[in-house]
Amino acid sequence: MESRQALDALCRTYRSPVLTYVRGRGYSAEEAEDLAQTFFTRFIERAFHAHADPARGRFRAFLLTSLKHFLNDANDAASAVKRGGEVYLRSLSSLAGGDDNLSSIEDTETPERAFERAWAHSVLQIALDRLRAEASAAGKSGLFDRLLEFLVERPDDVDYARVANDLNLRRNTVAVAVHRLRHRMRALVREELAHTAADDEDLEQELEELHHSLGAVIQ
Repeated sequence: MESRQALDALCRTYRSPVLTYVRGRGYSAEEAEDLAQTFFTRFIERAFHAHADPARGRFRAFLLTSLKHFLNDANDAASAVKRGGEVYLRSLSSLAGGDDNLSSIEDTETPERAFERAWAHSVLQIALDRLRAEASAAGKSGLFDRLLEFLVERPDDVDYARVANDLNLRRNTVAVAVHRLRHRMRALVREELAHTAADDEDLEQELEELHHSLGAVIQ
């Protein structure tokens, strides 16, 4: 059960990056969806993740290498997608709903760079979704939605004053709420990255690469 949950988490994180990379290799949206589902099916059935050696590189690099090898044998993908696991993987398409904008590649990007960008967005979105769920459970959905714009980009004094006025709160109250949300989001991002980090040093490097990919202030 724990193994399946771990795989669910991995597929949720990497679905958008895989789709983005496949699209970057010239496949249509429909073809990319089929290929991604086939790739994850094989990944789960053959437990490729068990062969990822932390000493030889990050899980993300291992997955991308596996994906490249898989696409080199893409002629078999059309028939393979009809084999076992299709019912399970169909549910994966809803795990990262709203990721259509990530499954694209900019003109100046390589497929590899697009993969990294989509990975960073996916990690951030998962952290934000978890944070939103926590706010909802605490009865603070309205406040969370209002402060969402400040969770990646730091607000300035004008922003604080504007939101404080809109919510009829003191500026310091808004500042404290933003600080707490940003602190919790950083913790959730670290938790997500820790799933595939080999050790603390690896985790810190993953954070640096995520910052670079996002161009955002999550510190």
